[in-house]
Amino acid sequence: MEALTLFILPALAGVGIGILSGLLGVGGGTVMVPIFRLVFGMSPVMSTATSLFAIIPTSVSGAVSHVRHKTCVPALGVAAGLGGAVTSPVGVWLAQISPPWLVMAAAALIIGWSAAKMLGKAIKMKKPQAARNAGQAARNAGKAVSDAGDRGESPTKGAVACAEGRELQGPPSEATAASNSSVARQNGKAKLTRKQLLIGVGIGLIAGLASGYVGVGGGFIMVPLMLSLVGIAMRQASGTSLIAVMILAVPGVIEQALLGNINYAAGIAVVVGTVPGAVVGARLVRVVPERTLRFIFGGFLLVAAALLLVNEFGIL
Repeated sequence: MEALTLFILPALAGVGIGILSGLLGVGGGTVMVPIFRLVFGMSPVMSTATSLFAIIPTSVSGAVSHVRHKTCVPALGVAAGLGGAVTSPVGVWLAQISPPWLVMAAAALIIGWSAAKMLGKAIKMKKPQAARNAGQAARNAGKAVSDAGDRGESPTKGAVACAEGRELQGPPSEATAASNSSVARQNGKAKLTRKQLLIGVGIGLIAGLASGYVGVGGGFIMVPLMLSLVGIAMRQASGTSLIAVMILAVPGVIEQALLGNINYAAGIAVVVGTVPGAVVGARLVRVVPERTLRFIFGGFLLVAAALLLVNEFGIL
């Protein structure tokens, strides 16, 4: 029973955390901090430190998969990661001198803010007219095949029409790509502008401070800011954020290790599940619609924020 509690259950929870990490571009700290605090009974400082430790292998696993599947913007991720690496030790220092309840309250407030922004954007998003028109064209093309067969005509025309309908419809992500055309043209081999890279560094500076302070990867800050300030698509922001997370978390983890705040046994138990889970999540990001990703991300953050608040106010 002790092995079940100390290793197997955390590993199984890690699988779910890893899937969310690869899918949503977060290091998983927004779930790990509540788990370490509520399930393992760790202090706020140890919860954040152990979470930060477990974030690195989780984010590396997801980032590698995103790079392989070309669902990220590596240059932007590196820029944000380097910016965050500068400020994450500052966040760790601030956490050391802050009251424990303030660390958890800050985590809940930041996570809740990010959730509200993400859900608000998802609610405003509608299925693009072009996608609806394309779907109608595909249905019309399919009907043409049926009509041609009923009239005894050669099915070639109907088949061609059907193929054209499918081409018009295209993959679900094309409509989203069209709305981000100015950035999409820069993905792949093209380079980002200097301004975009500088914005990435600025995003990293903010995320790194939050990462060190509340023990999370900072993806819950970087993803919304990359969407709004840089203009990349949600499926690109997820992988790009993970690249930044695996860089910016390193200095904070080193500092927490030197301070003796990390529970290595619990961290490793969760990582056993998060690493393969992150690979699965990175694969799913290619097939899940962007609006759905935003709803999942927002809901996930709201749950994490609520867990932290109810715990710190003694409700649980």
